Amino acid sequence: MFARETAVLTQDRIFSWIQQNSWLEALVFASAAAVGYIVLISVIRRLQHTSAATRLGWDDVVVTAVRAPLQLGYWLAVLMIAWQWLVVVQFDIATDWADWIPQTTLLFVGAWTLHRLIIGFEAELIRSKGAALDSTAIASIHAVAKLTRVILWILVILTALQGVGVSVSGLLAFGGIGGIAVGFAAKDLLSNFFGGMSIYLDRPFAPGDWIRSPDREIEGTVEDIGWRLTRIRTFDQRPLYIPNSVFSQISVENPSRMRNRRIYETIGLRYQDSAVVSDIVARVHQMILTHEEIDTTRTLIVNFNSFGPSSLDFFIYTFTKTTDWVRFHAIKQDIMLRVLEIIHEAGADIAFPTQTLHWHQGDPSPENLPSVAPEPSV
Repeated sequence: MFARETAVLTQDRIFSWIQQNSWLEALVFASAAAVGYIVLISVIRRLQHTSAATRLGWDDVVVTAVRAPLQLGYWLAVLMIAWQWLVVVQFDIATDWADWIPQTTLLFVGAWTLHRLIIGFEAELIRSKGAALDSTAIASIHAVAKLTRVILWILVILTALQGVGVSVSGLLAFGGIGGIAVGFAAKDLLSNFFGGMSIYLDRPFAPGDWIRSPDREIEGTVEDIGWRLTRIRTFDQRPLYIPNSVFSQISVENPSRMRNRRIYETIGLRYQDSAVVSDIVARVHQMILTHEEIDTTRTLIVNFNSFGPSSLDFFIYTFTKTTDWVRFHAIKQDIMLRVLEIIHEAGADIAFPTQTLHWHQGDPSPENLPSVAPEPSV
């Protein structure tokens, strides 16, 4: 009993002494804050090691997304506690004007956390699905993620303004009146913004797609779709920046979304090979029909087509299974070499432009001889 009373008296003396020495209070507070931060970092690292050991990637996304906001939120909380202790307790200053700061700070830290989670979920969804997603699906994921982030921050800003004391309804009313003037002043900016919105909603292309426009000299690989500009890398590796409003006024082709690539070639045989044309066409058709890289579910035509000026022409019309540009040309080369081999095996050859001159034997009459001008004497 006596020992317990002694301990209580000792604690009372310590607390009384600390209260009389503000600098010691500050030192204890700073030390406690540092220890708390060390504990927080240890917990976060432990969570990272645990999530890295699992097969799922979603837990990694959550831990990575909340790490920075937790650290920032911790120090903001420390600063707010220090502010209350220093300003309110020590200097006895009224802080009614700053009552909105903690709520607003917590709101923005929470919004930042959700923003990072959306980015992480977007990247993880695309990574986990891998080749199962085509460019249309990827564009849909990007569109939903960006629109979600925009809506999130609009709601956060409106909530923060309401918390500060700004009348949101009055602000919206003012926006309706002043929106006309702003619309005229920022017409191009708004048209590009809504052009970007239409790209995200309609999804005509996505980052990584090869696009071209027959209306403009635009061709290359899409690198980024912003709210104002779309960046395209041309085939000579130059960056091309196009306002989003342009895409609402032009036609855009997206070869990256082709299901097949087409082979369409006309081949000319010599006229003296007319006896084997039918056999060559039949053998070429059979070769293409059994080729492992040709999509036989698509249109496949090999037919004698026309009597050319110096050749008997037949054409090949078929589609490859692959859409890869490099692979397509390798397949096309293989088919063309096989066609050449079939032609040579039939004893025929490829025609080339020729001209036949018929000369009648015998002495021509003087009136049919061409007139030749006399050479000048030297």
